Amino acid sequence: MIVCIAEKPSVAKDLAEILGAKTRKDGFYEGNGYQVTWTFGHLCTLKEPHDYNEKWKSWRLESLPIIPESFGIKIMDDTGVKRQFGVIETLVKAAESVVNCGDAGQEGELIQRWVLHLAKCKVPIKRLWISSLTEEAIRKGFKDLKESKNYDRLYAAGTARAIGDWLLGINATRLFSTKFGKGTSVLSIGRVQTPTLALIVQRQKEINAFKQEEYWELKTIYRDTEFLCQINRLKTKDKAEKGLEYLVNKPFEITSFEQKEGKEGNPRLFDLTAIQVEANKKKGYSAEDTLKHVQSLYEKKLVTYPRVDTTYLSEDLHPKIPGILGNLEEYRSYTTILLEKPLPKSKQIFDDKKVSDHHAIIPTGVKPGAWTMDEKIIYDMICRRFIAVFYPECKVSNTTVLGKVEELVFKATGKQILDPGWRVLYQQDKKEDEEKQTEEEKTLPLFEEGESGPHEPFIHQGKTSAPKPYTEATLLRAMETAGKLVDDEEMRDMLKLNGIGRPSTRANIIETLFKRRYIEKKKKNIIATETGINLIDTIQNELLKSVELTGQWERKIRLIEKGEYELAAFKSELIKMVRELTDEVIFNSYGKHIN
Repeated sequence: MIVCIAEKPSVAKDLAEILGAKTRKDGFYEGNGYQVTWTFGHLCTLKEPHDYNEKWKSWRLESLPIIPESFGIKIMDDTGVKRQFGVIETLVKAAESVVNCGDAGQEGELIQRWVLHLAKCKVPIKRLWISSLTEEAIRKGFKDLKESKNYDRLYAAGTARAIGDWLLGINATRLFSTKFGKGTSVLSIGRVQTPTLALIVQRQKEINAFKQEEYWELKTIYRDTEFLCQINRLKTKDKAEKGLEYLVNKPFEITSFEQKEGKEGNPRLFDLTAIQVEANKKKGYSAEDTLKHVQSLYEKKLVTYPRVDTTYLSEDLHPKIPGILGNLEEYRSYTTILLEKPLPKSKQIFDDKKVSDHHAIIPTGVKPGAWTMDEKIIYDMICRRFIAVFYPECKVSNTTVLGKVEELVFKATGKQILDPGWRVLYQQDKKEDEEKQTEEEKTLPLFEEGESGPHEPFIHQGKTSAPKPYTEATLLRAMETAGKLVDDEEMRDMLKLNGIGRPSTRANIIETLFKRRYIEKKKKNIIATETGINLIDTIQNELLKSVELTGQWERKIRLIEKGEYELAAFKSELIKMVRELTDEVIFNSYGKHIN
């Protein structure tokens, strides 16, 4: 028998149907020479401190740091988990070979390898590696099964991440809780969680320290167009009034009128972070909810693998794109024009060098069946983005007008969309964001250089704005780009190398901070609580709070995956850091107690 192990019962059922294993047994399907069973997420975990040494069960400073000679794994302490593991163990012992059908990513590889290790698998192992769960993809995947050893580096990277999180989480949490928690508070500290909280706390402190100031600007209306005086904002009303007196009864003269045609490049395809950002901005969905909806769409065969950090497609997908577009029946009004001629093979979309294990998230072309309204909304976002990348660029006219009143220079700008191009996919957004559209697409009248005439000057009074709190959208971007918020896609790709967390784990990190009451949400804004601020103030060690340094660790984990860095070296670095951190906290009196 060939034993296939999927990551979820629902996926196992789909595999079993396609493989002909149609007889349902207790914990697996059987038939046609196959037995198809499943895990349900993590059946195994790294051992806890007391599993190595009973003395490590108590939280005492003298026991720290806790560093096992070698790390072990164990079955989760759950009756259902133990029962299902027993099924897998029995099947593996009698198998001719095993096919690892786990989620095709780092975490999925780790889950399956740990199970097979504890099941003492001695038979050959193959790997099913697919980017969608359509019947075509599954059949093709089984015809082209990979050698399990091809994914040893992926497993090593997953192991590095798990050990790193264990070493820092266990030791730092016990260290700070014991020293500063007075035995009543657990101060939870994590390799990614703590620098993420530090970002939010830093922003919160900037907001709290902000002092609002009034300012005044000189403006004028000429030919129904508002112009702004190009001087620094005025600090006093008196200066503004003097400026207004200077402008009154003097003619306004146009000194420059410039119209430039330009293009707005197409948006990129979605990676997981990008769809989470978009869904948060437009619909207020949390990162966790968006991941849940995209994962469900993947399991319903409607979209490709979601836990990805690339916005590109592999070049071999190019011939398949017309077929996918043609199958998106609800979007035929948009796709018909695209299918009238061959699609260009643009490097902005298709680039093997920008794709490793999986490509960007796209629809599969499978016809939707039963789904929730939230899933439908997310699916619509993915489909529109997929279609938009193949549309022509948006053509715009950018207008800049300069004028003067004697020595004072005034400026007005406007933008007019000449040909919407890919923007036709997002016409419904105009209603949702009407103010922004009005501002961006302000059409100015034609002016002639040298013309002049009367105008209506006035004073605009405003107030300076505090830094904006993080939303889940902006926090996800900050995690992705090591704290640097950028709009340029090329720059974002470069910064991703040192981003903190993985696309699949960032949502969980944010949710953990909510659950531990270190942060809270007010409308869309994320606010650091007093508990969260106190925790960051207590941690004087900058290494624990540094987004940049945590990003460097993430990069090393990626290098392990590529075979360019060793797991042993990564582990040694972390152990050294944990030892130094322990000595620093125990033998120094910085920090404050948290009740």
